[in-house]
Amino acid sequence: MKVVILCGGQGTRLREETEYKPKPMVEIGGRPILWHIMQIYHRCGFNEFVLALGYKGDTIKEYFLNYRYMNSDFTIELGDGVVTTHCDDTTEHNWSVTLVDTGQDALKGARIARVRRYLDGDRFMVTYGDGVADVDLRRLLTFHEQAGTTGTFTGVRMPSRFGAVQTDEDGRIRSWKEKPLLEDYINGGFFVFERSFLDYLSEDEECELEQEPLERLAAEGQLSMYRHDGFWHCMDTYRDYLHLNELWESGQARWPPAASAGLESRVEP
Repeated sequence: MKVVILCGGQGTRLREETEYKPKPMVEIGGRPILWHIMQIYHRCGFNEFVLALGYKGDTIKEYFLNYRYMNSDFTIELGDGVVTTHCDDTTEHNWSVTLVDTGQDALKGARIARVRRYLDGDRFMVTYGDGVADVDLRRLLTFHEQAGTTGTFTGVRMPSRFGAVQTDEDGRIRSWKEKPLLEDYINGGFFVFERSFLDYLSEDEECELEQEPLERLAAEGQLSMYRHDGFWHCMDTYRDYLHLNELWESGQARWPPAASAGLESRVEP
């Protein structure tokens, strides 16, 4: 099954990092967040990727064109340019990565529509190029199949940026929670769509995924939410960038391949 990753945004709220690179290439622990996202899919058995490029897309193309050499020891014969790689024990050797220019200013719905020719089969996945999670994608797919809807997104609960308190009538603190999870679920990406969803999209650059296409699906009763109560975090701001790197460096990251045994997502209608 093909996995579309939206890599075209400008990441204006992360300008400290994105002035010279696209947001999916901003690094966590020395690797682009895009690589981390692809590893999330890889650990669940999904290895066919379609990257919808836009802002500074050439940087992503160069990364994958040189991927094998930059992640292996190699010998180059300067006379004829023959390169031999050594100790190529990466887990990504069976990945298929299609890189598609989808326009500098196109919105997300338009980007998906513009990669249509690279999507085969009756179903495909989509996610954003700036969010990591310990979501069990196989359970997500099973949930989608059982729901029988055209589309499914992963609902997540964001932590509040502030602490929350409860008091009695005299103002005495009865409970204190530091940055509790908010009650409402939000769209955390990690979508599954039937191929028919492509007919809801337009290549017009103003087609925004979360507006008319998903609103129409919801109105028709064709959109489901898979509840994920485990780890999820997007890299939206420089604060997020620092936090994700701190998690990685301290060994507390919950999204890498080694963490697959500790998935905490659950299936609910």
